[in-house]
Amino acid sequence: MQAVAVRDRAAGVGGLSLAEMPYPHAAENDVIVRVHAAGFTPGELDWPGTWTDRAGRDRTPSVPGHELSGVVAALGYGTTGLTVGQRVFGPTDWARDGSLAEYAAVEARNLAPLPADVDHVVAAALPISGLTAWQGLFDHGRLTTGQTVLIHGAAGSVGSIAVQLAREVGARVIATGRASARDTALGLGADEFLDLQSDRLEDADEVDVVFDVIGGEVLDRSATLVRAGGTLVTIAAPPKVLPRDGRAVFFVVEPDRVRLADLAQRLRDGRLKPIVGAVRTLPEAPAAFAPDRHTPGKTIIRVAESGEPS
Repeated sequence: MQAVAVRDRAAGVGGLSLAEMPYPHAAENDVIVRVHAAGFTPGELDWPGTWTDRAGRDRTPSVPGHELSGVVAALGYGTTGLTVGQRVFGPTDWARDGSLAEYAAVEARNLAPLPADVDHVVAAALPISGLTAWQGLFDHGRLTTGQTVLIHGAAGSVGSIAVQLAREVGARVIATGRASARDTALGLGADEFLDLQSDRLEDADEVDVVFDVIGGEVLDRSATLVRAGGTLVTIAAPPKVLPRDGRAVFFVVEPDRVRLADLAQRLRDGRLKPIVGAVRTLPEAPAAFAPDRHTPGKTIIRVAESGEPS
């Protein structure tokens, strides 16, 4: 099969190339997915799991990309709950070959059924971003109706979904980002927008939850905004500065089939809309990782044309 592979850590993005790779092996409780569309995170080449398996052994050449939407092509031994030919979407394991390939092996529990009227490209933009937003706001941040949340990077792939989810539960949303993100964030339902380049973050109101996807200085300065009993939640790095009278949580997103199904229903109902930016082909995927290729929204790799099933 064709896949985007990386062999040399030192080469960085320049080490990505389209290559012939072996058809994946379906372990127990796995499925093989014929990938129709895939998502990736630009920083994946810095992740340990891109280079080694869970036992620390070198696993190059490796295939990046950890979000997919496609069709079940085969079932591993003991796999239940899914059938060959079924449309599915979800995240792939961090320490296994990923989704920038014609086929991918995925634990069945990571995948949720995808309704027939949801496009694969849209679905591929949702697994990591949608689960991260939900888990950050509600599982870790404990956000509820009537509370106030400050969402950093509110026009990004995670932040934009977080804004929509927070608004739906009746929270007040303060969004942050660059000036160019203002209209997008407000259009998604944010009540207020702070330009991180020109507005003083310290002048913002105290909030019940800060949800951070940026890290660094922005994360450090956010601790003072958390009111007593509130929570600072981040996916960037463990916080160095903690709220004076609140909680701080750093987390890595976890697969959740039930929540994925719920997010898919929200897509169908029009209550949730991932921001899809550029759509590239598999041969174009290596160039899409380049740091100078930033585009609004999430870049999705279209691996197969959707003349389903395939």
